[in-house]
Amino acid sequence: MSRFLVRLIINAVALWLTTLIVAGVRVVPFGNQDTLAWVLTYLLVALIFGIVNGVIGNFIRIVAFPLYVLTLGLLALVVNALLLLLVSWITSLLGFGLVVDGFWWGVLGALVLALISWLIGIIIRPLVGRGGR
Repeated sequence: MSRFLVRLIINAVALWLTTLIVAGVRVVPFGNQDTLAWVLTYLLVALIFGIVNGVIGNFIRIVAFPLYVLTLGLLALVVNALLLLLVSWITSLLGFGLVVDGFWWGVLGALVLALISWLIGIIIRPLVGRGGR
């Protein structure tokens, strides 16, 4: 469970940093705009993104594996952008959350989000241990 919470926080921080770097990706908080609302919004969006990425993303990666090989992994950029757009659509139905201004902003946002998550994971891993691996 603690590993799940660490990943959730890493993804939320990576999402926050992505919104600071990529102009076409932003988050709209629910309720008032105090710090708690922002933090909870980022955590909820990170949770939704994790679920979408874990369920739908893994299914797409398995089904489209030959295309991943054929495109040398470049298809991953398109898939991750579409997953980010899907999270944007899901959270918009809730009235708050992720806003992506278009497909190409989604590609850039997904690339930046993946890089930042990876970097934070590298930094955090020695601090929290390997988590049972």
